[in-house]
Amino acid sequence: MLFFVIFLLSQYIVFSAHLIGYLDHIIFLLTILAVYLTIRNKILLASLVAVFSIFIHEISVVLLLPICCFAIIVNEIPQRKIFIRDIFSRNLLTKLVLFLIFPFFTAVFISFYQEINGGSYYAQLFSYLRQSSIPANVSDSVCSAYTKSFTYYLREQYGHFLQRIFISKATIFYGIPILFSLWMVFKEFKLKQNIHLFIVLILITGVPLILHSIAYDTYRIWTFPYMILFLGFWILSSKNKQESIHIKPEKLSWWEYLFFITAFLFVTLIPTILFDGETERFSLMIKLILILPILLMLHFLKKAPVKSTEAL
Repeated sequence: MLFFVIFLLSQYIVFSAHLIGYLDHIIFLLTILAVYLTIRNKILLASLVAVFSIFIHEISVVLLLPICCFAIIVNEIPQRKIFIRDIFSRNLLTKLVLFLIFPFFTAVFISFYQEINGGSYYAQLFSYLRQSSIPANVSDSVCSAYTKSFTYYLREQYGHFLQRIFISKATIFYGIPILFSLWMVFKEFKLKQNIHLFIVLILITGVPLILHSIAYDTYRIWTFPYMILFLGFWILSSKNKQESIHIKPEKLSWWEYLFFITAFLFVTLIPTILFDGETERFSLMIKLILILPILLMLHFLKKAPVKSTEAL
């Protein structure tokens, strides 16, 4: 419950609405579909969904593909405890290659096409946007983003990679809620006994942060791990749903409640840095009023009696 509270109040939800023109929400829906198909062992159909998603936005490479690979790993290894060496089994590698081969060649094709021909479309796009009454500076920004080559952005941005990950406001304001969400996944699915699987999830959660090496929209990029963790929670829940009804829920310690409150305050009270100089409409006082019912609900749920599953 605390995991979903953080996700639904997270900056990812804010940015999905704020930057709806980036089509991130479409990629998210297609990723849900691809994961759904993967869980049901429809690998080829999931691969075709991934291809379609990459044509919509290349960001699917670091969002959709890694979490679907995680779903394949969890789905294909029958035992509860997973080791890194299990990932290199012949059967699992075959499934991963079958899923990745079409999206891989699609991504390579799009990258080469933009590298060679992307710049020639700048004038055409700029003229179209200006005719739509979009300001010149915004039109230039959009056209540059869609026509500059991958190597251009890599040359311009890779020097800021480490700073954006380890020494930025987002490292704290987004990183702590993400770490809390990781800890909730760890605790919910008893991953202390399956630490290798947890390591794989951590690595996949961090994959979208690679975008810091080619893009300057730091705050938007930091929101993507929320989506990975949300889908990872779903995948693990689907795998363990038969066993979970027999597991007695663990009580949280005082430091875990403190961890949650800290993460909760970061996703609710810290203003989200929006694009084009836009600001949030809610003052700090209004935010405090809005989160009060959430805190009261959590308090009453905590005090509510827990139904025993022993009879089941």
